[in-house]
Formats: sequence, C-alpha cells, structure tokens
Amino acid sequence: MTDPRFDRQVRFAQLGAEGQDRLQQARVLLVGCGALGGVLAQHLVRAGVGTLVLVDRDIVELSNLPRQVLFDERHAQEGTPKVLASAETLARAGGPTRIETHATHLDADNLADLAQGCDLLLDGTDNLGTRYLLNDYAVRHTTPWIYGGVVGGAGLVLPILPGRGPCLRCVFRDPPPAGTLATCDTAGVIAPAVGLVASMQAGLALRLLSGAEDPEPALLELDAWNGEVRRIRTRPDPDCPACAAAEFPWLDAPLAQRAVSLCGRNTVQVRGAGGAVDLDGLTRKLQGVACEIRRAGPLLRFRVEQHQMTLFPDGRALVEGTEDTDRALALVDRYIGS
Repeated sequence: MTDPRFDRQVRFAQLGAEGQDRLQQARVLLVGCGALGGVLAQHLVRAGVGTLVLVDRDIVELSNLPRQVLFDERHAQEGTPKVLASAETLARAGGPTRIETHATHLDADNLADLAQGCDLLLDGTDNLGTRYLLNDYAVRHTTPWIYGGVVGGAGLVLPILPGRGPCLRCVFRDPPPAGTLATCDTAGVIAPAVGLVASMQAGLALRLLSGAEDPEPALLELDAWNGEVRRIRTRPDPDCPACAAAEFPWLDAPLAQRAVSLCGRNTVQVRGAGGAVDLDGLTRKLQGVACEIRRAGPLLRFRVEQHQMTLFPDGRALVEGTEDTDRALALVDRYIGS
C-alpha cells in the first residue's frame, strides 16, 4: 500500500504507484547544497527518493540566504557546513528518505566512492571543473546525470543519458578559460532563476528515476527575468572525446593536490583547471565586487571577503589569510571560476 504522504503524486498518471516504488528504491548523488542543490534536495526528499547523498565543501554565509532555501540566519551566524544545515532542514520535512552527508570537496579521488550504487548524479555545483569531472564519470560508468547552471536571471539544463544520447562534451567540447564566464558572485543571481532551473532538473530526475520514457535530448535555456524558454535539440558528437574516444582527463588525470596550504604563510595555492586566463575580462567583472583591484605586470591582485588574492596567467591563484583549502577553493570558484 502506498504511503498516504505520496497520494497526490501517485495520482499523476505518468508516475503512478510503480513509479513511486522505483523512486523509493533509488539512490541519488547531489553535488552542491547551495542555491540549485537546496531546491533539488527539497524536491527529491519530499518526493520520497530512497537515499540522497549530499556533498558540499562550503559553509553557510549571510549572502546565501536570499536564494539558498535550506539555510537560515542561525546557520550563517554559526558558519554551519552546508551539508549539515541541509540535512537538519530536510529532516524536519520527514518522510522515508535516507540522507547521507559528506562535507568535502568532490574530486577524482573520492567520486567513485561517493557515487557507488547511485542511479543518478545531480549537478548543484558552481564550477565547470566539477561538472566535467561528473561527465567523465557518468560516461565511463553509463550513469545518467543532469547538468544545471544559473547566473543572473537565467540558466541552462541538460539531461545526459550516456549511451542513449549526447554528453556534456558533445555540446560544450571544452570548458572556456577561467575568468571568461560570469559567476553568481560577479554578475549576481536572483532566486526565481534558481528555482526555475532546479525545478526543471528535479522534474527530469523524477522522470528518469521512476522508469518513465527517456526525455528527448535537448539543452534548455530558461529565463526567469524575461519569461522566456528556449529548447535546443542536441545530438551525439561522433568526434566527442568522451563518448567516442573514451578520453576522461578530469577523471584519469586530475589536477593532483589542486589546493595546497603553503607552510608558514597563511596562504593557499590553488591550481587552475588548465588554459590561459582572460585577466582583462576578469578585471572588468570584478569591478564593484572586489576591492584593491590592480594589475602587477602579468598578475592580477584583488581583495575580497577579507582575503588577498593573486591570479597568475596560467590560472594559478594564491589566497592569503587562510590555511583552509576548502575555503580557498570556494573563493576561487566564486570569483575566478574554474
């Protein structure tokens, strides 16, 4: 007998009791518990997904609260790890979902363990390097995943079904150089755009987990500010390095020790994801966001959130004022991109 909690969604014909049973047997890895991840987690827990594995390296800050729905002022004041704050809030909703938390930085060394037994991977992240890592893993292990990204008032969603459709690299062959794309911390973001993108991801997730027919491969452009939706059909690329050539550089040749605390200097060095950085473009994006922005020959220096940062042309960054590598990684991803 179906739990009466789920009566209304079981009445939805495309899901039904059989689909609900599948949901309650499913195991999902959600990477990122912030803006997108918070909305995704709420939808999945309230839908009764069996196990939700949460991974996030960051802590709650006051600036998160307008758009990150699982957190409150107490979490921000106490600097609570996002995975723990998320689990606390989700637990109040009740239901059968088992929640596993991992306050760590996802990388090539721990992804296999965290994703073991998962039926679906969900992107609630804020950086491209992690997304290409997820794509490498998903294609190699033929595990579905759903890409989502949002900046400003709009975002993108792409369901990826390895072996049954195009992967991320079929659509976006390589990530652009660091500093060329706007981030939420340089261009801002509004909560309705977050909710729109994450809700579309969640809807596709329920469809896949319940065993319904695969969605048509398409890149969805969603604009909450202008009220616009654009659907771009996608196809597998016969020359895709991942799908066609089985090349997985983010998985097989990770940037080992991407963040290293420099002994005695209260500074963390963060290696870039590869490729040159558009320092001029990044300088423009940082105006009004960072302070003390200045170029020193080939270097870009600026101060943000009480940390001095120095960026090198090859993407390497020094983050002064901390020995916390996770904190340094978060700052680099927010203000420089990866």
